Amino acid sequence: MDLRAKLAILADAAKYDASCASSGSKRRARDGQLGDTNKIGICHSYTPDGRCVSLLKILLTNYCIYDCQYCVNRVSSDSPRARFTPEEVVRLTLEFYKRNYIEGLFLSSGVIQSADHTMEQLVEVARSLREDHKYNGYIHLKAVPGASEDLMAQAGRYADRLSANIELPTQRDLQQLAPEKKLIDIHRTMVQLKVRIAAAKEEQRASKRAPQFAPAGQSTQMIVGATPSTDAQILTTADSLYRTHRLRRVYYSAFSPIPHADLRLPTKSPPLVRENRLYQADWLLRFYGFKVHELTTPDDPQLDLSIDPKTAWALRHREQFPVDVNRASRELLLRVPGLGARNVQRILQIRRLHSIRLSDLLKLRVPMARAKYFVVTADHNPDSLRIDRMNLRSRVVKPEQQLNLFEVAVSAKTGEI
Repeated sequence: MDLRAKLAILADAAKYDASCASSGSKRRARDGQLGDTNKIGICHSYTPDGRCVSLLKILLTNYCIYDCQYCVNRVSSDSPRARFTPEEVVRLTLEFYKRNYIEGLFLSSGVIQSADHTMEQLVEVARSLREDHKYNGYIHLKAVPGASEDLMAQAGRYADRLSANIELPTQRDLQQLAPEKKLIDIHRTMVQLKVRIAAAKEEQRASKRAPQFAPAGQSTQMIVGATPSTDAQILTTADSLYRTHRLRRVYYSAFSPIPHADLRLPTKSPPLVRENRLYQADWLLRFYGFKVHELTTPDDPQLDLSIDPKTAWALRHREQFPVDVNRASRELLLRVPGLGARNVQRILQIRRLHSIRLSDLLKLRVPMARAKYFVVTADHNPDSLRIDRMNLRSRVVKPEQQLNLFEVAVSAKTGEI
């Protein structure tokens, strides 16, 4: 099989992995080296289904010894197979970079022979790029759960980011659809990475010449809709991963039906808006002070698809509103629908100089069609509107319409909720 045919198969097979962001690394260009993640950065673009394709995003191989039923690359699949050599991946990366097609490499793989053998191949690609070709651009490698700690140490030395995908939120889900995979192995790998990342940061505080270890941190991915797990279970797992392993990101990927699938799998993809709602809720957990039990409840463990999770919370807690933007604390302002974290900081600065009016919020591009019902300014008090709860919901919930994927991507990236 020629290189072009391999690329067609292995680039297409990589589209199901959503954890390919490129933020957080600062590798500067030096004389005699190729690439820079600091000044140029990574320019992202999106496919019609919302996937990031800004990096050279490929699999080393789509052969796999595991039989995960949700995966098109499982051992029992009849998909066309291909496999790159490490030298071919290095060559593709350098040639694409020199032509200005890409700014970095995202390399994953099916598991071949063993976790250690697969990880050795991935590490060799990164090692050759860094040492043989002096490549200083962005590299994201998959951390194969179960691989040796020594190989993980080498991977973190060369890669900007590592990701060990958890795939499904509970051990019960894995037992049902991917019995060869164990949560304990995935968590063990994440712990190893967390410890080494923290140690490298401490060493760099003591000396700027200390070596880096995965400076962009680690991430993971969960598939949404392949099992009956609720949004509450998914968010609980994500929240635990953030707190326990200090992950930079958890990515959510809507399940895509695959040919000749197991009968236990759904025949349709979940609504793409569900993926977006999980990203919004994820942002609220990380940066807005919300807890999982505030976004979902035992009686309603699914996020409302018709409205963003912050507005849904506000409608359930009308006693908290309206909020006076000239007096309220930062924590309370962060809970106002339409006020993002950056605008809250700006409001805190502006109100030191003068009382905030509606015109000030408009200048900040606050979506007033939604926010006006939840805020008090020097010239606006929604109490005078006397809107009951159900009528208010009808005013802030837009009619169902086609989801704009560009807006989804921007909201997930900026966190302005």
